[in-house]
Amino acid sequence: MEGKESEFETIRSRPAKSGNCSYGDSVIIRETSKSRVLVTPFFIHRTSNTELAIRIATYGKVAGPQNYFLRPEKTISMGEEASRKLLHSLTTHLQVAEAGEDGSFLVIKVAEGTAQLRGHDPSQVAQALTKVLGQPKIVEHLQSAELSTSLLAALRLSIRLNEMKTAVASLRTNLDSGVNDEPTYQKWCETHSWAFGSAYVMRDEVRNISATDKLDMLLPTAIAGFRDIVELKRPDMPVLNWDGDHRNFYFSAEVSKAIGQCHRYLDVLHEAAANGLRDHPEVVAYHPRAIVVVGRSTDWSIEKLKALHGLNRRLSGILVMTYDQLLSQGERLLELLGAPPEPTDHDIPPEPDWSDFDFDDDGNPIMG
Repeated sequence: MEGKESEFETIRSRPAKSGNCSYGDSVIIRETSKSRVLVTPFFIHRTSNTELAIRIATYGKVAGPQNYFLRPEKTISMGEEASRKLLHSLTTHLQVAEAGEDGSFLVIKVAEGTAQLRGHDPSQVAQALTKVLGQPKIVEHLQSAELSTSLLAALRLSIRLNEMKTAVASLRTNLDSGVNDEPTYQKWCETHSWAFGSAYVMRDEVRNISATDKLDMLLPTAIAGFRDIVELKRPDMPVLNWDGDHRNFYFSAEVSKAIGQCHRYLDVLHEAAANGLRDHPEVVAYHPRAIVVVGRSTDWSIEKLKALHGLNRRLSGILVMTYDQLLSQGERLLELLGAPPEPTDHDIPPEPDWSDFDFDDDGNPIMG
């Protein structure tokens, strides 16, 4: 590396001609006998804050009357988000370069040779670590290390939240992509039964409740351990139909069949497992309930949603919900557990309007 940079440096910010932006002095980051590369910082004034943007420009040196003159060749403009990513990438990879060897590296800010973790929220530290330490076995190994109890607990929670966020994203992707085969959602629900609510713990492996009746899922309740039933149908099935003569919604034929199917399952399960199934005495059902998951509701009106709610209220021991409602339930559970929301396109700040700036032949902004 080159010599240590000066401890003090003067930074100037001057207004551009638009009045909405300012710029700083250009910095030559590379110069040869044939070219020059400049970085110019810009300060984009928003309503609530000021953002940093940069412009990287390459100029070719062309022989002229006075030694040479610069000719613009290539330009790259970056808003604040891209600038921060570039800064982060350079900073972290510089640490790897200084290590001088190949391998996998976990970069943690340190002071005087020691990682300073005490002043940070343990959950935030854990979330950063789980990008690398995403395997539960690593968490078990860390129990022998001298880490605080709060940090270990936060690390376990962060890993669990990351798993749940990935699961919710997977369900959303399947629905948005038009995947309609029932086995896909059967597997997802079996793996992520927590999405049905915090009242339930892990699902049972048992699915046969009689010689002729096989359930999609059995869920033990967290409080008493009694079992409830989940019946899964395809997401492309209709849920409600409209009766124009009587001006009301009613369950479609497919949902009505599923409700009838659940009534039989509930009767059989109540009789067969009141004191535990014959080969599985731990599976006990006492006045079980059933959840039917079917269809989509992403484009429903408020009237149609109210209709489903009202019809559910008038059913006894059976709840009909759509896959979109199951997805929303999983997202809501993540919010309650403190998982940060996934960024959307609306969270990404717009690029600055580069037409606000004019540049001279040396790549410096021209004041208005």
